[in-house]
Amino acid sequence: MALADEESMTSQKTSHHDSQYDRHQDSHHNAHHQGGDRGRARRSGLAALAALTVVAAVAGAAPGAGAAGKAKAAAGTPKLKMIAASKSVTAWRWNGENGPEVGLDLGTYLTVDGAPLEFKVTRKSYKDPVVAQQIFHKGKTTTAKKLPAGLVKDFSGLAGFLEVSIKDASGKEVVKQKGTFCPNNASGRIRPDAPATPHYPQSCPTNPFTLGSVWGVEKGWAANTSAIDYDKPVDIPAGEYTAKVGVAKKYRDLFGIPDDRPTIKLTVKQVDEGEGGGGGVGVAPQSSAHHGGADAPASGHGAHSYGPRGADAPTAPALSHALEDLGQAVHLGDGKGHTDGSRIAPALKPAAQRPTGKAGAPKNIPMPDLRSLPAWEIAVTDGEDGDVPGKDYLAFAANVWNAGPAPLVVDGFRKPGAELMDSYQYFYDAKGKQVGYAPAGTMEWDPRVGHEHWHFTDFASYRLLSADKKDIVKSGKEAFCLANTDAVDYTVKNANWHPFNTDLESACGEQNSISVREVLDVGSGDTYTQYRPGQSFDVTDLPNGTYYIEVIANPEKRLKETNYKNNVALRKVVLGGTPGKRTVKVPPHDLINAK
Repeated sequence: MALADEESMTSQKTSHHDSQYDRHQDSHHNAHHQGGDRGRARRSGLAALAALTVVAAVAGAAPGAGAAGKAKAAAGTPKLKMIAASKSVTAWRWNGENGPEVGLDLGTYLTVDGAPLEFKVTRKSYKDPVVAQQIFHKGKTTTAKKLPAGLVKDFSGLAGFLEVSIKDASGKEVVKQKGTFCPNNASGRIRPDAPATPHYPQSCPTNPFTLGSVWGVEKGWAANTSAIDYDKPVDIPAGEYTAKVGVAKKYRDLFGIPDDRPTIKLTVKQVDEGEGGGGGVGVAPQSSAHHGGADAPASGHGAHSYGPRGADAPTAPALSHALEDLGQAVHLGDGKGHTDGSRIAPALKPAAQRPTGKAGAPKNIPMPDLRSLPAWEIAVTDGEDGDVPGKDYLAFAANVWNAGPAPLVVDGFRKPGAELMDSYQYFYDAKGKQVGYAPAGTMEWDPRVGHEHWHFTDFASYRLLSADKKDIVKSGKEAFCLANTDAVDYTVKNANWHPFNTDLESACGEQNSISVREVLDVGSGDTYTQYRPGQSFDVTDLPNGTYYIEVIANPEKRLKETNYKNNVALRKVVLGGTPGKRTVKVPPHDLINAK
């Protein structure tokens, strides 16, 4: 049903998702978003945007209409159009950490019709550049067209896609900015017969060591364009403005997008200290109370800031079960050649009782493949809380991910009065039926503030190696609560684009738990930051020179997996300075210059 033929449209509330569902909200987990943590508190307000009601008066015509869309699009080719949900929006100006700033969301959307807009973005290794392909579906036939070399350089979206101009009441241009468009930002349907639930991932990954991603917008859906880069907030005085948002010419030519530039009346209001805003489409400042933000409740998961200098991040969007309810969800192995990402992770509810019978799994059963990423977010700190005066600690973020083809599923069972849980790894056949298990060590309760949940022991290990790669310092961190914090490679077989346990609120149990299930799904990784003494490396007395941070997955090989040869990753660092004032330089890792 064409948009222009609609007499009325079903309103859909927007649910702008952040770039990377991807982070534990825990004092030992990384809230990493490359360079973008400052805007996290502001993003949470996007869920309260005005309803997206796409009507002919707003859209002007069907998606794809206009100079570039007059010719009928070929079958399987999406028709794209930039629209504004509202003719006016309100934004809020407040004092940020770097001075006054305005959080903007201009309520503009890219609509998709005729066929899905889909991209596959990959790199062979960290020595190779990112390659992006547009994917076309025509009936049962799928074809791919490579995008121009250099157009897509990372996994955060289409850089320079948006062109934003804001003028004041006198007509003077006060903001001229380009922005990145993440297609994985489904916000609502533009017509009632569109798919009920977005099939594609809910965010674009920003982990610097991402290997593969899938971007897409369903046919009949609109994606919020996040008009202004949140890492580059603007500062304009309170007042009345006129904003225009368009698509850069190189993308209009590439995708056949008409040069529509919606005009929006923008009202900027000043927020005094301690006040909040509301009622408009713009983003009002809020406290970050998602599982460990500065204002989070003392529930065992929070009241701690993350990252080298206090970064935090929002809760990832919860998995919708709409596809499953409609019988459209495909679970692990349901159907031949299942690789489309729609599988839903095994339920987090643990088995009702300990496994019985002989341990083991049939031959050729799908198993996980745990791999380590090189360390990043490397810095010399004083150890944050719990620091020892005069000590220098080498802090870093580390990630172990699952390349599949099966999820890692670990259950812990507690004997009455026992301090530890006995852990078991579970195995599933191609149809998702549990077919075996194996003992996998223990889980322990961590009572420390900011933890207070069950940790699976010996999941990973960290060491600092000398220039000749000999072990000299070992991190005390070897127990973990597993969660799918980062989308590392959603192009691997059986990758799950909608993992469930993306933060510590959805896994890890309570002190009185008798059993716990922890899952690391295919394509996702689990990031931890090591900023506490005992987890970071004490480098106070080490001589200056070259060292390597070693990240080891499954160090004791207690977990069964397909390949044990890819469990170790190294990251080179160079220590300098003097005790109490140590410095660290981090050379690029091949093409990845993420310090």
